[in-house]
Amino acid sequence: MTDTDERTTGQRIKELRRAAGMSQSDLAIAMERSESWVSQVERGVQPVERLSVLQALADALGVSVRDVRPDAGAPVEEPQEAQAPVSNDLDALRVALTGHPALSSLFDEPDLKATASADELRTQVDEVWDLAHASKYAALSERLSVLLPSIEAAVRHAPASSRVELHGIRARAYQAVAAAFVRQDEADAAWIAADRALQAAELAGKPLEVVASLFRMAHAFIRQQRTEQAEHAASSAVAVLTPRAESQSCPPEELSLLGAMHLVLAVINAREGHRAETHRHIGQAREIAARLGEDRNDFDTEFGPTNVELHAVATAVDLGDAGLALDVANGVDASGLSSERQSRFLLDVARAHAQRRHVGEAVAALLDAERLAPEQIHSHHSARTVVRDLVQLSGNRIPKPLAQLAERMAIN
Repeated sequence: MTDTDERTTGQRIKELRRAAGMSQSDLAIAMERSESWVSQVERGVQPVERLSVLQALADALGVSVRDVRPDAGAPVEEPQEAQAPVSNDLDALRVALTGHPALSSLFDEPDLKATASADELRTQVDEVWDLAHASKYAALSERLSVLLPSIEAAVRHAPASSRVELHGIRARAYQAVAAAFVRQDEADAAWIAADRALQAAELAGKPLEVVASLFRMAHAFIRQQRTEQAEHAASSAVAVLTPRAESQSCPPEELSLLGAMHLVLAVINAREGHRAETHRHIGQAREIAARLGEDRNDFDTEFGPTNVELHAVATAVDLGDAGLALDVANGVDASGLSSERQSRFLLDVARAHAQRRHVGEAVAALLDAERLAPEQIHSHHSARTVVRDLVQLSGNRIPKPLAQLAERMAIN
């Protein structure tokens, strides 16, 4: 797609919007995007490649996809099954998050012999994070639905001298809950978990855990498309950590959190179509990662040079720069990161290929991602969107591996 084609598409969208009697603000609301994004689309600055986005624009404008872009594939009517909610194996955890976290402990005397020690609880939280990094959400849900009440009861019945330590364990447990719900598109539950993590971190007297909780909260807001709140959460942390990072003795854990927050801001700006700001935050994250000199996993963020490049790929795709995304991806070796991050990277590679209408390459990347983290790929909204786009691009000649993948994902 050339720049001229994009400008033509943008002009066509502008004309259709005016014909429908809509302002840019009206269209932005209908699309659940910002007014800035609509403006950039109409000016040809923000490419619109994904068929799902073209379909959403067409629906908002009350026209067909071909009215928006004549060369787009014919729209495919979604079957009833495809509209059904996808099981994400977190139902038990959602129930555990509901209501008061340990109501019975307010009435009953604790069985001190049955109460786990801080060391035991810390080990169990470490194991839960291993499940989160492996995208094993069914097992994670099962473990956390039992572990959370245990931690909450321990906090309430422990001697005052032990509560600070237990609050720190509690904060990290709820961060794992928030991370899992974000990855499975349960943004409301993720927000609740992140808020509990933040409160626990403050009670523990651990300011860096507070920032880590804000990191989870920002991702929950991104998933809810509340970009202003997400940006506020991330920017507030950057404002505090940046002056501290100027010192050569700044601990690597603080640098990791600062770099991770810059990546959050890069994602936000990419989804809003702000190229310059996206690249600025990616650049700042690269500088911090280079200063660290290694891939780390402080506060389970997996921040480091490799993860920065993974975000460079993801944000390029969000900006519609598929060529740049694939160029960066060719130089990335993500094998040292968790299966969750590797799978997400391959998903972004698949999205880039789909933007360029490379069906075979996109399917190959998706299948590799599925082998690494099937639970994530089967339920992640971006994976489901790209599979639908690929099916639509294939028309009546859907490759067998793609058809089988769609069947496994219950996309009929």
